[in-house]
Amino acid sequence: MGECMTKELTGKALFMALRSQRPPAGLIHHTDRGSQYCAYDYRVIQEQSGLKTSMSRKGNCYDNAPMESFWGTLKNESLSHIV
Repeated sequence: MGECMTKELTGKALFMALRSQRPPAGLIHHTDRGSQYCAYDYRVIQEQSGLKTSMSRKGNCYDNAPMESFWGTLKNESLSHIV
């Protein structure tokens, strides 16, 4: 956790996830176009890990809406039994 989402923080989080989960090559990793996800170091980690990068198109904020909706639905359905 950090006070702000920097390229260092997101890089460490991605590295930790890759180390603990060991996803198969070709896994699609979707992000928005935040500067931390476009950073060279972050993209190198993705390439070296065999991840496929998926980002919304530059200048089109509506590209990411379906993914945000998907994750919101998944979280709600996954946590509904806890409440």
